[in-house]
Amino acid sequence: MERKKIVGRIPRGLSRYFILSLLKEKNMNGKEIMLEAEKRSEGLWKPSPGLIYPLLGKLLSNGLIEEAVGGGYKITERGLRALEEYTEVQKELTKQFQVIMKLGLMGKVLALDFFDRIMSLISTLGENLDKLGERARERYKAFLEEELKKRKEKSSSF
Repeated sequence: MERKKIVGRIPRGLSRYFILSLLKEKNMNGKEIMLEAEKRSEGLWKPSPGLIYPLLGKLLSNGLIEEAVGGGYKITERGLRALEEYTEVQKELTKQFQVIMKLGLMGKVLALDFFDRIMSLISTLGENLDKLGERARERYKAFLEEELKKRKEKSSSF
């Protein structure tokens, strides 16, 4: 079976958090990030400079990363918090995704569509959250946590 390269199928939100997770490990420049993505995906995904460099600029302007001494970029405390929040959402989605995958072929189709939509939503929310003030961000975070709590309670009752 031939493995096809992934072109334009990685949601922008995923790219954002992939970069943050790499920079949590060590400081890197754009070229190193692109090479690491290709290496970790075993050649299936090679992000273009047109994706990576504008995204680095956006992460920099949002205070999630900063220029490192000696070149490249490093993650900031704000970036670490954003990565942590994403990780919590990812854990919850993974649990739900696993249940759907166990439902069979139709479940897989629905799960993949659901996953694509969620990643797109996460990307949009991330971009919009950066524009909110700290107070509004805290209110929104509380709302999302309450919704997750309701979903957990609802799913455990089945």
